[in-house]
Amino acid sequence: MDFYDLAIIGAGWAGFNAALKAAQLGLKVALIEKDKLGGTCLNRGCIPTKALIQSAKIYSLAKKSSKFGIQVDSPKINFVEMQARKEQIVGQLYNGMQFLLKNKNITFLSVEAKIISQEELSVGSERIKAKNILIATGSKPAELPNLKFDAKKIISSDEILNLKEIPKSLLIIGGGVIGCEFASLFSTLGTAVTIVELMPGLLPAEDKEIAKKLETIFKKKSIKVNTNTDAKTINLADYELTLLSIGRKPVIDNPVGIGIKFEKNKIMVDDYLRTNIPNIFAAGDCVASIMLAHYASYQGELVAQNLANPNQMKKVDNAAIPNCIFTDPEVSSVGLSEEKARESGAEIKINKFDFQASGMARILDESEGFVKIISDKKTDIVLGASIIGPKATELIGILTLAIKSRLKISQIKETVFAHPTLSESITETLKTNHAV
Repeated sequence: MDFYDLAIIGAGWAGFNAALKAAQLGLKVALIEKDKLGGTCLNRGCIPTKALIQSAKIYSLAKKSSKFGIQVDSPKINFVEMQARKEQIVGQLYNGMQFLLKNKNITFLSVEAKIISQEELSVGSERIKAKNILIATGSKPAELPNLKFDAKKIISSDEILNLKEIPKSLLIIGGGVIGCEFASLFSTLGTAVTIVELMPGLLPAEDKEIAKKLETIFKKKSIKVNTNTDAKTINLADYELTLLSIGRKPVIDNPVGIGIKFEKNKIMVDDYLRTNIPNIFAAGDCVASIMLAHYASYQGELVAQNLANPNQMKKVDNAAIPNCIFTDPEVSSVGLSEEKARESGAEIKINKFDFQASGMARILDESEGFVKIISDKKTDIVLGASIIGPKATELIGILTLAIKSRLKISQIKETVFAHPTLSESITETLKTNHAV
C-alpha cells in the first residue's frame, strides 16, 4: 500500500495549489480527482466565463469603433468561434497544469476517492495511506426546492457556458455575481435579459452604492432588473431560457463515515483549516467561507505550508481578499464596505473619485463609475474599497496590498502613479475634498 505525507481529494484551485506547494516543500503528495483537473474555475467557471466576456467586449468595442475614428462596417458575432476560442484557452491552461504536476513528489490519480479511516483512502479499486488528508471537493450550482435544473430550459452556470446559439431571451434568477456577469455578457450579445432578485438590490454582498450604480447602468443597457421579486411570481414560459444562479453549495460526497463535523452542508474547520479530526483538513468552496478561486488557492497553499512547518503554523487571514465581478463596467471590492465599516463602530472617512474626471477613462470611452475608499478617521488606515468602472478588477490589487500592509491614506497619497493611467485614480480619490 502506497504511503503519502498528504493525500488531496479534489484538483481544483485549492487542491492543485496545495499539491504544488506541498511538493515544493518536500512532501510526498497524492492528488486525486474524479472529474477534470482544474475543477470548476478552469472548466466551468472563472476561465471559460471570462473568455466569453472578453469576446463580448471586443464586439462592443467594434460596434463603437467610429468614436475612435475607425470605421468597422457591421461587426457580426460568430458564436461558434467564440466558444471554440474559449475551449482553446481552457485546453491550453489544462495542459499547463498537467505539465506542472510532472513532479517527483506528486502522484496524480484520476479516480474517485473515499476516506475510509483517519489515514486510509480508497482510490478506485486500490487503497492508499496518508499521514494527512486535505478535502478540497469544491462546490456546485445550487437549486431551489421548487425549481430544479433540467439542462434544457432551466440551466445552471455549467450549461450556459456550452450553449450552441445565443438565446433571444434569457431570464436570470439571482442577481448576485454569477447572474450579473451572465446578464452583462448576453445583453452585449443581443439577448433580451431579465434579472429577478429576491433581495432589495443586485449584488447583495457588495457596497450598496456600487450595486445601485450597476443596476442603473444595466437599465440603460435595456437589462430588465426586478428586485424584491420572488421567482415564483414569474412565468418561465415567457423566456427562451432560464438561468438559475442563486449561488453555489459545497460538494461533500463521502467523508461522512469517520465523523467529520458538518454544519449547514459545509465542512467545519478551525483557523488552521483543520477539521475536528486533527490530521484531516479542508479548503476551498467545501468550507463555504469565501467562495473564490484565489481564496481557495491561498487556503490550499496555507495547509501545505503548515504541514511542512508544524512549529510555525499560520492562521487563515481573510481581511484582504479581493472580490472581482466581470460585468461591463467591472466591479471590485476588498476589505469593509461602507455598511460593514459603519457596523464595526469605527469613525470612518469616505473618499470618492468619479471616472468622469479620469483622462484615461475618457480616452478609453469608459468613464461611468467611481472609486470609493473607506478609512479610519483616527488611525488614517485603509479599511476597505469598492470600485465600479474600467479595469476595476485590476485596480483593486493596489488597494488589496494597501489593506494587507495596513497602509495609511497619507502613505498612498504620497505615492506617485503614472499619468495618464487608470491607476492614478487611486491617489486622485484620496486627494479629493469630497470626503464624508
